Amino acid sequence: MSEPTLDIVAIGNAIVDVIAQADDAFITAEGIAKGSMRLVDTETAKGLYARMAPGIEASGGSAANTAAGIAALGGKCGFIGQVAADQLGEVFAHDIRALGVHFATPARPSNPPTARCLILVTPDAQRTMNTFLGASQYLPASALDHDLIRSGAILYLEGYLWDPEEPREAMREAIAVARDAGRKIAFTLSDAFCIERHRGDFNALIDEGLIDILFANEAEIASLNRTSDFEAAVAATAAKVPLLVVTRSERGAIAVHHGIRYSVPAEPVAKVIDTTGAGDLFAAGFLAGQAQGRDVTASLTMGAIAAAEVISHYGARPETDLKALIAKRLG
Repeated sequence: MSEPTLDIVAIGNAIVDVIAQADDAFITAEGIAKGSMRLVDTETAKGLYARMAPGIEASGGSAANTAAGIAALGGKCGFIGQVAADQLGEVFAHDIRALGVHFATPARPSNPPTARCLILVTPDAQRTMNTFLGASQYLPASALDHDLIRSGAILYLEGYLWDPEEPREAMREAIAVARDAGRKIAFTLSDAFCIERHRGDFNALIDEGLIDILFANEAEIASLNRTSDFEAAVAATAAKVPLLVVTRSERGAIAVHHGIRYSVPAEPVAKVIDTTGAGDLFAAGFLAGQAQGRDVTASLTMGAIAAAEVISHYGARPETDLKALIAKRLG
């Protein structure tokens, strides 16, 4: 069996974040609830994109954010996700490659177009998000690069992509390929609404021993176990996975590794500006720590540092040198 050449290969939604300034009058004219997040269809997305002011366009999506964070920490990673053969598909591909992430998933025809999250920022710093999932929801098993999956020490999957049938089957195949190659599988539950829709599937993956590292937050671990008792939920899931990582916002994070519990406090932040991507970057820091051979506590600390950096500014990508922050803190 060959040795892995990449630290992580991630599979998830390939989304372009488009961030533009807007005033309250524009928000009102569009009939959008200020500060909300809504899913929109193709025509709504195209129309709003055409009417928005010029903005910043960057690759996004949960697992893609994690891959970008790992790359920022010096890790080697690849990403598999579906874009369309259109302008934003080219933006996504160029941006994520420029960050040092290997991305070679073939683009599909331009209908539906590449997924985008159109983010309107008003002068009071409120973010109103309009998400069109488009092509990202049509990742077929035939688009998987089996050699790329085998090249990663860990295959990282996002729960958000479990919803549509086509990528769900692709992820099942990716798990089989990674398992056959002796690789580890990491899975993030993504959101409580994903769990409500797919609790049976997620628990089946866990019960079958297919998940080596599970990421969740407090709400997600509670939902997975249908209980509001945090400790009971952690105990129930930790008994089934080798490594469980649970983030707790301002209360830091815990991990249970083969029955041994570890915890770290949240890293101090002068002012929380935007929590978008906090969980994604926490996973990036933790996985990068594991790839570097660090212990669980140090990996948790790396996750906390990466999350603290990303919530101190707008956007889900680090703006400060994460390697320098971690070197200063951990050496």
